[in-house]
Amino acid sequence: MSTAERNNSKITIYVLSCWIFAAFGGLMFGYDIGISGGVSGMDDFLKKFFPKVYERKSHAKENNYCKYDDQLLQLFTSSLYLSALVASFFASKSATKFGRRLTICMASIFFLAGAVLSAAAKNKLMLIFGRILFGVGVGFGNETVPLFLTEVAPIQHRGAVNILFQLFVTIGIFIANLVNYGTSMIHPHGWRLSLGLAAVPAIVLFVGSFVITDTPSSLIERGKDEQGKTVLKKIRGVNDVEVEYQEIVAACEQAKLVKYPFRSLAKAASIPPLVIAILLQIFQQFTGINAIMFYAPVLFQTMGFKSEGSLLSSVITGLVNVGSTFVSIYLVDKVGRRKLLLQACCQMLISQLAIGAILVTNLEETGTLNKKLAAIVVLLVCTYVMSFAWSWGPLGWLIPSETFPLETRTAGFAFAVSTNMLFTSLIAQAFLTMLCTMQAYIFFFFSAWIVVMGLFVIFFLPETKGVPIDSMVERVWMQHPVWKKLF
Repeated sequence: MSTAERNNSKITIYVLSCWIFAAFGGLMFGYDIGISGGVSGMDDFLKKFFPKVYERKSHAKENNYCKYDDQLLQLFTSSLYLSALVASFFASKSATKFGRRLTICMASIFFLAGAVLSAAAKNKLMLIFGRILFGVGVGFGNETVPLFLTEVAPIQHRGAVNILFQLFVTIGIFIANLVNYGTSMIHPHGWRLSLGLAAVPAIVLFVGSFVITDTPSSLIERGKDEQGKTVLKKIRGVNDVEVEYQEIVAACEQAKLVKYPFRSLAKAASIPPLVIAILLQIFQQFTGINAIMFYAPVLFQTMGFKSEGSLLSSVITGLVNVGSTFVSIYLVDKVGRRKLLLQACCQMLISQLAIGAILVTNLEETGTLNKKLAAIVVLLVCTYVMSFAWSWGPLGWLIPSETFPLETRTAGFAFAVSTNMLFTSLIAQAFLTMLCTMQAYIFFFFSAWIVVMGLFVIFFLPETKGVPIDSMVERVWMQHPVWKKLF
């Protein structure tokens, strides 16, 4: 009997609504990634909070690579991810004790508070504190939403459902780019509108948290067996769920034996997914994607586009990002995780090397690229974003959410989220300084990491397509030529 036959299901309107409402947690995250870079490039915002940066930017002969190099400006972006790092561990405890649904509701409340405070900011302290509240919302949302989607998805569609999170991240980035393009022409408070509109996805997620159910795994883990079975029938759209129900009950019984899940991450069953989860998050950031997404408008201005042109270019890359994520949704459960990751490594490597070569040979410290070369750079950025969007972007969240045993699932995923936030904040804090110091060679820096990532996938990452999430140890880790040595 196949896995799909054993865990039979129908896709109902209700379960679709659960997937979509929960995925708005990704839209919150994506909107913030997209909005911060655009706001950082707006003259009105710089004049109010970072006048020295505005003066450098306005200086006709200022070094192309260094005009945005300011630690406080970078702190505006990175402070969110530092707070998200800490919040993810509290979110792990909340998701285990109170359930996935309530923790998602908390994420929306924190994010909404951050939007209100950021839009009303009168000084840098209010601005940074608003970013911290944003970060708590992101930490709670990023910890819980991918787990929720993985646990409610039928096995034959698990990859595609989980990638809804990343799809909504890309939609959030795209919407943010459109908003920035429009608000950049609203003076002097366009930036307030950009930051304040972050409240919209937070409100949708808040409302959605009263529509969605908690996951069967979470309910059964908290002793609500009958409610868990009822919910399982509801999200599967069929009454015959006994086999899957018993699998979840067995996993929960095993989980109850674990009193300290964070300590249990040192046991053999959790070491392979923990190592892979942490390295996937590090590698995801060292592709250079968030450096480009955070600072796309700034980057395009460095290459010679005017302010409006740079925002329009980032809108184009945002649209490519959204469209390419659909490719991942279609292919991930057909061709598997490994092939998508390896193909993308090749495409990203070529794109990064080509961008670096063009900038090294044609962009001086002063002056701009000619229009033809600038257009080629935008095209290369698009091919780079395209490959990331169907691979390392969504799979960086999918693989950690599906590979941990239940007893360490929230704790292990908290490490994945916190690692992602740590390295996201490091890249956000360091990128503009690195751009100033390394200039165009920064693209070669990221290219070297892409080579390392490809080797990691070849030797250490097993294929998890079609494997039940509660059977990973026996069917994946104990069969892998490297990881089986731990058992």
